[in-house]
Amino acid sequence: MDKMIVYEDNVLLIIHKPAGIATQTSRIGQADMVSELKNYRKSKGENTYIGVIHRLDQPVEGLLVFAKNQSAAEILSRQLQDNTLKKSYRALVYGELAENTGGTLIDFLQKDNRTNLSKIVKESTGGAKKAVLDWKWVKTYQGRGCSLVEVELFTGRHHQIRAQMANAAMPLLGDMKYGTDASKALSKQLGITNTALLAYKLALLHPKTGQYLEYRTDWKVPPIQ
Repeated sequence: MDKMIVYEDNVLLIIHKPAGIATQTSRIGQADMVSELKNYRKSKGENTYIGVIHRLDQPVEGLLVFAKNQSAAEILSRQLQDNTLKKSYRALVYGELAENTGGTLIDFLQKDNRTNLSKIVKESTGGAKKAVLDWKWVKTYQGRGCSLVEVELFTGRHHQIRAQMANAAMPLLGDMKYGTDASKALSKQLGITNTALLAYKLALLHPKTGQYLEYRTDWKVPPIQ
């Protein structure tokens, strides 16, 4: 657990979640970050409260903030709602993109609880929720068939980045749910087994002091060299 902790004080924890572990789950016997953090706090003789502010999909890696008390959880949740708490992502996508490209994606997503998938639908569709993100080019891996992009979310929808980028013909490598046959084949060729999405930057105001905090991380093992 100590290796995952990026920052800790008496009211919050910032964690680098590895790919493959759920943020929170009710499945018996399956590890998740909330349970791990509760056990960690218990081992230190602390109250085991862990407030979940936001989540990352199980196959996704990156930074998460958790509250150590209800007051901090409420403040951080408000920051998330008013976009004071900012999350930035990097993703490896299929295709060799042109330099300095980017844009805004605005779609409507509908979650299918049976399949745990989100699909792009018309605005008038029942249960549809508006999804907005910005993306910009960072690097093209010439001759490797993929590119690195940066993504900023303005809404927090289920599987939003994965669904919207796939719909825009830029599926994430390693994504077995939203990828195309071609992106899945390239992922296999490059040895990418987890969704190549990293929550690499997290910025917020400390819920107790109001101090601006910003943390960045990188892939522990880069999906591609």
